[in-house]
Amino acid sequence: MANSDTSVLFVCLGNICRSPTAEAVFKEKIKNSQLRIDIDSAGTMGYHIGVTPDERAKAVAQERGYNFKGIKSRKVVLEDFEKFEYILAMDKENLRHLLEMCPAEYQHKVVLFMQYADSDVEEVPDPYYGGKRGFEYVLDLIELASDGLLISIASRFAVR
Repeated sequence: MANSDTSVLFVCLGNICRSPTAEAVFKEKIKNSQLRIDIDSAGTMGYHIGVTPDERAKAVAQERGYNFKGIKSRKVVLEDFEKFEYILAMDKENLRHLLEMCPAEYQHKVVLFMQYADSDVEEVPDPYYGGKRGFEYVLDLIELASDGLLISIASRFAVR
């Protein structure tokens, strides 16, 4: 983090739908800010290591101008808890998995991503077994939470 202001890790189960979408969205959202943020995504399970994001997730997000270049699935590793300042789980199940893995001194970093959204929705649901509407809904939630996250981070650095 030597050349950045902060760092964010987005986490879902397999790191092929929700968390890589959040990574792509947040990378785009910070482009017009003065913030330097290290952004990555990972999964709590290593089912798809090295695989590019789900084609349905990419198609929906690319329609809105998001880019997935260079994003490949990986599993959360112990070093992530020290490296990243924000570790954002897409749902309560993954939050639980992260907290089980996380050393006690870093648990304060691990929260639900949707806590940054102005919404009653607490979790970003897994769209994997659904259709296009499910992926669009997930993207809507990710955009909403990303806006709130950016405002929260920017307010720490008094940058907009």
